Amino acid sequence: MKRLNDKTAIITGAARGIGEGIARAFAAEGARVVLTDIDEEGGEALARELEAGFMRLDVSDEADWTALAAAYPQIDILVNNAGITGFEDGPVPHDPEHASLDDWRAVHGVNTDGTFLGCRYAIRAMRGKGTGAIVNISSRSGLVGIPAAAAYAASKAAIRNHTKTVALYCAQQGLDIRCNSVHPAAILTPMWEPMLGPEDQSDEAREAAMAALVRETPMQRFGTVEEVAALVVLLSSDEARYMTGAEMTIDGGLLAGSAATPE
Repeated sequence: MKRLNDKTAIITGAARGIGEGIARAFAAEGARVVLTDIDEEGGEALARELEAGFMRLDVSDEADWTALAAAYPQIDILVNNAGITGFEDGPVPHDPEHASLDDWRAVHGVNTDGTFLGCRYAIRAMRGKGTGAIVNISSRSGLVGIPAAAAYAASKAAIRNHTKTVALYCAQQGLDIRCNSVHPAAILTPMWEPMLGPEDQSDEAREAAMAALVRETPMQRFGTVEEVAALVVLLSSDEARYMTGAEMTIDGGLLAGSAATPE
């Protein structure tokens, strides 16, 4: 039997990257998948390919969540994956001294508010059955400080802690609704593009930038969206029924410490 057979699963930010990988893995495991994203063209195209549902959802907009709840009042799985770094439209200061309040709020609006609204919706949509799985995609940046990405790091740390709060609340309510967080690092997705330099620079320069990023990882490679998706499938499945409030790191050993060999 497929691991998510007949489970209704909502995935935010599902049009590309890690969200797309999760959607593909869920569909392969028998879930009734509903993709959500602000990218309607990309989301609808993937939904057609996977024979899945699609709704436009701005996770920072409470009204959009209300519309989603009306369309899908009962679900089994929610993956809060949608997130932004703040660098999507080009380099702007995001360090603690120079970041603007508007830029700070924009990142938290999607990452922090979106996760709060998603968890609130999921608890209500799962309460009828009394069971379900919420998976919040945080980041390695939610576990350590990132000087040049203050808002992103703070928002991902908030997701980590809110995950534990949701897990404890559901258990306190006598609900078998689990909530866990996943903390990826160095996963090769379009989110990394701004960090590789301008698009008009040479392939050699972009390859050098990528190699420099890889050198920071003990396993000496980027992770893949499929590897993250496999972990999310596990946490969403009945195999993980005794896991809640946990944080799962998938980072090629980055947080384990230095892999440097003394000369």
